[in-house]
Amino acid sequence: MFTICFGDTMRVTVKPLDSYLWYFCPFFWNQKRKYGQTLKPALIWARVPRLFAAIAILYGVLDRKSSPIDPVLRSLITVRVSQINGCCICIDINSAMLAKRTGSMNKVEALERWQESELFDNKERGVLEYAEAVTYTDRQVDENLTQCLYEYINEDEIVEFTGLIAFQNLSSKFNSALDLPAQGFCRLPESSDHNNE
Repeated sequence: MFTICFGDTMRVTVKPLDSYLWYFCPFFWNQKRKYGQTLKPALIWARVPRLFAAIAILYGVLDRKSSPIDPVLRSLITVRVSQINGCCICIDINSAMLAKRTGSMNKVEALERWQESELFDNKERGVLEYAEAVTYTDRQVDENLTQCLYEYINEDEIVEFTGLIAFQNLSSKFNSALDLPAQGFCRLPESSDHNNE
């Protein structure tokens, strides 16, 4: 499958900023300060205020600074799940964060074919294999895969990893279904993901 991200073909429109509930304004302002622009997924989720509030809280818990999960591992998961689900905006913003956290584009460029790359250590490989098993519908998480993770992380971390993978699947499938475009955070190589494995 090829993920080609261009154009503004969203299936749901973004409302003018002044039409959203007033208490979302600080959230949008913070995004603009952090990213230079308000994220389109936030504007779409915010059309249903209670849903948006729940999603924002969940994301905040999973991406908190005090998370026991290393920030690079969090980014590897979010980019890889986004690639599998063909989410242009998620690949865009999560790749930019991965590049920032690693200090280069090397892992971003190699991630789609991580099994063939020497850039990823055993812990990263185990986490990526687990993320793929959770995400691909034709695969299963088996006891061997979970036991391999125990070499590097504890049960609480496995719960948090699984929550992050599930959240990223929710987010990327939502954005992909509504055809939310990339917003230009990261210049990416052309994707040639293999969803049909």
